[in-house]
Amino acid sequence: MKKYKSNKDSRVIISQLMLPSHSNFSGKIHGGYILSLMDQIAFACASKHSEAYCVTASVDRVDFLKPIEVGELVTLKASVNHVGNTSMVVGVRVESENIQTGKMKHCNSSYFTMVAKNNKGESISIPGLILENKTAIRRFVRSIIRKEDATLRRNRFKESEFEPESHLEILKEYNVKVNL
Repeated sequence: MKKYKSNKDSRVIISQLMLPSHSNFSGKIHGGYILSLMDQIAFACASKHSEAYCVTASVDRVDFLKPIEVGELVTLKASVNHVGNTSMVVGVRVESENIQTGKMKHCNSSYFTMVAKNNKGESISIPGLILENKTAIRRFVRSIIRKEDATLRRNRFKESEFEPESHLEILKEYNVKVNL
């Protein structure tokens, strides 16, 4: 019998104080450090849902919306938005809080596709997802659409079918020099 879990069963929230050692040359928290935290929480969430070791298969677009300052408290929230047979999409939201003022800001969000693995490194089946409200249904459907969009982008210019000459006009708008 197929097992199902709600996204509440695997939701993970972590908070961490941002230290000077996490900052880049401009004094803001390094984006790579935040990405590492996002990957860790996506792993924890996916592993909790699948009850197995998980690996990151892909990361959907990450836009850094607002910089994070040293001394702010960063909170990452992760939940399973979509499941397939062996993979799941984990939504990750990053917020930061100025501890002195209490002001919160949304810094970024992204979607991590995680795959459950056994001890031999083989992909394994995962529990289904119980959709309990409109938000869960919306997130699931948006994941389907993002997956379809990614497939379209990948297939848009197959190398064997691509003719650069037919795209030279659009390149005039960009800071490039074409030497064929």
